Amino acid sequence: MAMKKLSLFDCHCHLQDPRIRHVYPQLIQTALDSGVLRFGVNGVSEGLQKDWEVVKQMSEEYPNSVIPCFGLHPWYVGEKTPNWFNTLRGYFDSTPSAAVGEIGLDKGSHGKEIDFAQQVLVFQQQLQLAKDLHRPASIHCVRAFADLLQIMQYVILSYHYYYPFQWPFPAGVILHSYLGSAEMVPGFAKLGAYFSFSGFLMSMKPQKAKKMLKSIPTERILLESDSPDALPRSNLDALLWVPGDQSVPQELQRQGDTPNVNIPDHQPHVVREALNHPANIHNVLSYVASMLEMSIEELAEISYRNTMGLFSYPGSKIDLGD
Repeated sequence: MAMKKLSLFDCHCHLQDPRIRHVYPQLIQTALDSGVLRFGVNGVSEGLQKDWEVVKQMSEEYPNSVIPCFGLHPWYVGEKTPNWFNTLRGYFDSTPSAAVGEIGLDKGSHGKEIDFAQQVLVFQQQLQLAKDLHRPASIHCVRAFADLLQIMQYVILSYHYYYPFQWPFPAGVILHSYLGSAEMVPGFAKLGAYFSFSGFLMSMKPQKAKKMLKSIPTERILLESDSPDALPRSNLDALLWVPGDQSVPQELQRQGDTPNVNIPDHQPHVVREALNHPANIHNVLSYVASMLEMSIEELAEISYRNTMGLFSYPGSKIDLGD
């Protein structure tokens, strides 16, 4: 008797990214064939090669699989036009199935080059928009978790006066590629946050990652690929490669989407530089399950159920009968 294929929901990826845009149909089909049934495709920029528009078109092309998300990423705050917010609102008006994302705060090596006060202002506007639209928001946070928690609490206080008995963020927020501490988890969970994990988790010390993962309520655990970034560093011989990725040696490129190809010991840079295939979310599933001392089947079921529920807001593409 054949084993039932695992069902996964990639809650955060960037299949519209210019680095992989030319092969996204192939990436989606391979991921679908592997059991990744849905993708939360997050826009990041008002003007980066028609980023938001490509997300919208992809959603229309894959009505059953691609959940469109629109947002201004903190890295692109400095490039926004004076009319950016109205443009963003326009995408939600024309795409009622969309969620909010990717938005956030960044004090890391890249983010520190962008005025933080501007990041905060843009983030607050988009977080409030998510509340007003009753949509989940996918949040990028690098070295700014205390700031993020404070801003979320501020938004709640301003909202609570009018809706005193409502859950702080009734539509939920996703802390994407979460790398915060275990100690921060209860504060965010209390506000309605979900915690999503990608290949970046493998950069965290295993003991710290395990402590953090075990502090999260299972009903708030999500999985993502963050493709084309966050290539997993675990179970390397099962990685799938993005076709035509020039950072991958020719002998591996010839294997195409074929898994179980060993990375030569003398080429560890491949893991650092290669683009990430969305189907590599299976590697993330295996790693997180091992940290939680849980079977991959159980974690797959939990994370899929959690993500389906999160994206089942009014107007969404999700039918909880699926």
